[in-house]
Amino acid sequence: MKASNFDQPIQKKMATLYSRQFFILWIANFFVVMSLGSFFLFPLFITQNGGSKSDIGILMGAMMLSSVLFRPWVSQMVDHFGRKRIFSLGTLILIGVPAAHILFEGDISGYYSLLVVARIVHGIGISIGFTAAYTFISDIVPDSRLNEGLGIFGLNGLIGIAVGPAISEPIINHFGFDAFFLTAASMAFISLILQQFLRETFVLKTSGNKSVSFFSVLRRRKTLGVGMVSIFFGMGLATQSGFISPYVQFLGLPTISIFFLSYSGGAILTRVFGAKIADRIGEETIVPWAIGINAIGYLILLIVNSSGMLLVAGLVTGAGHGFLFPCLNALAIRNEPAHIRGKISGIFTGSIDAGNLLGSLLLGYIGDWFGYRPLFFTTFLILMIGLLSFMGFLKKAILRTDR
Repeated sequence: MKASNFDQPIQKKMATLYSRQFFILWIANFFVVMSLGSFFLFPLFITQNGGSKSDIGILMGAMMLSSVLFRPWVSQMVDHFGRKRIFSLGTLILIGVPAAHILFEGDISGYYSLLVVARIVHGIGISIGFTAAYTFISDIVPDSRLNEGLGIFGLNGLIGIAVGPAISEPIINHFGFDAFFLTAASMAFISLILQQFLRETFVLKTSGNKSVSFFSVLRRRKTLGVGMVSIFFGMGLATQSGFISPYVQFLGLPTISIFFLSYSGGAILTRVFGAKIADRIGEETIVPWAIGINAIGYLILLIVNSSGMLLVAGLVTGAGHGFLFPCLNALAIRNEPAHIRGKISGIFTGSIDAGNLLGSLLLGYIGDWFGYRPLFFTTFLILMIGLLSFMGFLKKAILRTDR
């Protein structure tokens, strides 16, 4: 379908970046990410109820698998039904599924299959919510300030993944896992209320025409190149989401959430003080440095023996993330028409989820066979392969003008 058959995003007509719409969407997504971030502590539930490291990989990976498999369908929905409606649908799932976890009691073997199903549905909700939110914000942010806008918007994710575990850890310690699951559901419920104050940014003018397919967008050199880099990034994120909390518990350090707080702190510093750099010099220049910094952070985890070292590892890893995510997002979405942005956002976020899935499964077994430190070294090697791939051939594919 031609772009002329669609309304242009409403907020693109606005000169300002930081509009009322921007701030409402920022806060709404913040509560969604807090709910997701609290589930970084979900491996504690798995191990407390008799699960192994490979069970962590399987159950965390099941969520990512559904997120990836449903991405083409979700992306089509965002480009057809609009951003706001689909964002709310995803948030409803993120309310219901965590609350349903209170039904799971006792040894994990007694309800393993049902828990896998719950993780799959949770992944669908995440797929819907994140694809809609990042398409929503791409409609709002002016092209000339794309990296800045995406970077500042992404702060809600970085803060959310720190605040979620920080709130949830004492709740688990003092009130148990049922209270934890209800807290995660409540976070998403607050987001749903805030979403009612958002205005839709994209409306399909001629719904009878045939739309561009998800897979035709995926096959483009630019989109495919960004997707491949995002897979490597996602494999690194699998380490963060699935194996940091049990590793810190294994080391006997007093506070798990210090890693997530420092991780977010490092990423926030790079966003606040470096938000405009990529718009000036090009995101393709920043990406290799960001991958390298992110990789070094995981390498530092091999020598962590104190809360101070854990804090340093979080800061370095987060600093790489702080540059990498918005730069990859900007590479994917820059100069693209409104009617395929949902699909591009779906491919970008879906590639990260695909990497997260692969990483969860691979690293879970490496952790079982060899232990935590070889697991973190493997993460470092994966990201270095991603760096070499980007510098070797992916950068050229991404920057081809014919896409």
